[in-house]
Amino acid sequence: MKDLIDKIKAYLDEGLAGMTVSGPRKSEEIKKYTIRPVLLKKELCFQAAGYTSTQVFHRNLSLSEMEDWLRETLPSFRQVQLRHRDAELTAMISKKGNATVKVKKHQPEIEAPALVRLSHNKEKNYILKEGMDVPFLRDLGVMTAEGKIVRSRYDKYRQINRFLEFIEDVVPHLPRDREITVIDFGCGKSYLTFAMYYDLKILKKLPVRIIGLDLKKDVIRRCSMLAESYGYDRLSFRTGSIEDYRGTEQADMVVTLHACDTATDYAIAKAIGWGAKVILSVPCCQHEINGQISSDRMDPIFDYGILKERFSALATDGIRAKILEASGYETRILEFIDMEHTPKNLLIRAVHKNFPSRDKLEQVESFCRSFSIQPTLLTLMKEEEGRRNS
Repeated sequence: MKDLIDKIKAYLDEGLAGMTVSGPRKSEEIKKYTIRPVLLKKELCFQAAGYTSTQVFHRNLSLSEMEDWLRETLPSFRQVQLRHRDAELTAMISKKGNATVKVKKHQPEIEAPALVRLSHNKEKNYILKEGMDVPFLRDLGVMTAEGKIVRSRYDKYRQINRFLEFIEDVVPHLPRDREITVIDFGCGKSYLTFAMYYDLKILKKLPVRIIGLDLKKDVIRRCSMLAESYGYDRLSFRTGSIEDYRGTEQADMVVTLHACDTATDYAIAKAIGWGAKVILSVPCCQHEINGQISSDRMDPIFDYGILKERFSALATDGIRAKILEASGYETRILEFIDMEHTPKNLLIRAVHKNFPSRDKLEQVESFCRSFSIQPTLLTLMKEEEGRRNS
């Protein structure tokens, strides 16, 4: 194994085209890993993407961390395939940890330096590129007057662009024959609200109206002043709670990012009631179910506070996703940003496509009975169903 790791280390540089670790020796949750070089704050790192049957998880590793990762990971897999500018490596790993390694060297192509290519690829994938004149990024402290990203705000810059990638995916589902209405519940300082407007209205020239809502009056006042100073006449901000909001009778897309606890449930319920075509939600602080949940069979988890909290958070978001499916939405739970930045990294993406399904709602009800819980979103949906049937 040491010989294999040493050979792999020789190719961990900017010339690496990619590496795949596959063939889990046991029924592991991770079915395979792919490794690629990335530039993070001008330093060469390696992104490990772990694939389960339904999800992919990303982790960025320094060169020194990669050696530890290889030592821990490779014994659990059977095969390694590595492609480098200078060679190709294939390895088969036995049960005892012995590796048969084949290396086929070849002449490197004449091309631009790889670090330049990495930087170029990273930059061109961003929707809001460094060097662009983006006024709200300047005023919110993410970009300098010269168009350079402030190093201490680089994570925020990446988050904004990652969010816009999700917006790109759902744009085809929004109406094109009239003005699009977007509601951003719990908009806060509105980095992403301004980014949505800039992308949809300024760059894509779509007819769009965006409304941001938050409880903090001073934050809303500043955001309103900025929007007015940029001439963003179809971007407005309101002060108030999600539960009490009555500012529109229709919305095409509802966004709620880090709305705390049951505020996310009220946002989703309102979106469903409006018949919103798209819902994007990054839930936060899922406390409600943690205070209710009970099951003797789950004592090995529930006897430990942190495990009970995490189980409750996953259950909360699973219930939300299934209720969205029951309401006719094609729903996915995706990774928003890397776990190293925040544990609140799951995004619920729902696109309305189907008719409501009573069977899926009954799945939720059965699950809730099993754990003696009554989540707010389920209560809100039952109340709405009762109003429709009365």
